[in-house]
Amino acid sequence: MKKALLAAAAIVALPVVAQAQTAAPGFYIGAEGGANWLLNTTIAGVGVTPQTGWAAGGMIGYDFVGPRVELEGIYRQNQFNATLFNGTAINNQVGQLGIMANLLYDFAPASTITPYIGAGAGVAFVDSNSSLGSTQFAYQGIVGLGWNIDSNFRVNLDGRYYGTTNPSVTVNGFTTNWTNNNFSVMLSLVVKFGAAETPPPPPPEKVATTSFMVFFDWDRSNLSAQALATIQQAANAFKTKGNARITATGHTDTSGPENYNMALSLRRANAVKDALVRDGVPATAIAVIGRGEQGLLVPTADGVREPQNRRVEIVIQ
Repeated sequence: MKKALLAAAAIVALPVVAQAQTAAPGFYIGAEGGANWLLNTTIAGVGVTPQTGWAAGGMIGYDFVGPRVELEGIYRQNQFNATLFNGTAINNQVGQLGIMANLLYDFAPASTITPYIGAGAGVAFVDSNSSLGSTQFAYQGIVGLGWNIDSNFRVNLDGRYYGTTNPSVTVNGFTTNWTNNNFSVMLSLVVKFGAAETPPPPPPEKVATTSFMVFFDWDRSNLSAQALATIQQAANAFKTKGNARITATGHTDTSGPENYNMALSLRRANAVKDALVRDGVPATAIAVIGRGEQGLLVPTADGVREPQNRRVEIVIQ
């Protein structure tokens, strides 16, 4: 003999958006399990309070990236106890097998965490006097969160209301209907087929650079009129780039002591920086470097006065 039970509520999912995943259409299969609660019901005028039960099943579906459709098979079972007016004790269970067609929607299918909602309809075979013999129309509503582990594996946690049209049961020769309302909390693992592989990261973006060159007299760090005109061009180029950086690198020829030339190259670079600042370039956007005799534009022997090596290179990027 049998009875019935329980009810539903709704889980409110908090949308948590994390790093993006690769999302592509494809078929999927999954397995699920969880707890099932039946709402209290009345059988032959007697109130029946069921115990917490369990639910287990599986599904096959197709993910359109956002909308999903699936066919689900799920079995629920709950124990219950009741005592009729004539003292007859009822200690039994309610079992029900549902075959459901579900339509679901993922709100953030390309995110690691995606909230979803869904609804389903189908057929239920409900426990009737120790057999799944009462065929009923079944329906359900679903609210949950999905965790996209990667493009192929997903874990879902959802709450769902599940109900059927009223099954019947015979108690001591008297047949009566009872209301079948359920609330389930389900955890499922889904495997998706044919999902796109994660594309390789794009190559690093090449940074466009613009360069200018300023030349100096021997053993000097003062700027000529031609040098000032070149620095003005560099300042204008900087302003057209918007968010940019300037590096001013000073050089000398090979005449003179090496340590003296290192200091001279730095004075030349700072002279260029000061002129750039006067032309409207923020000082914080300029880096100065002194390289002395290193990085000769024209290779020479030591002690050679080569005009092209006495320079500051201005690089904008």
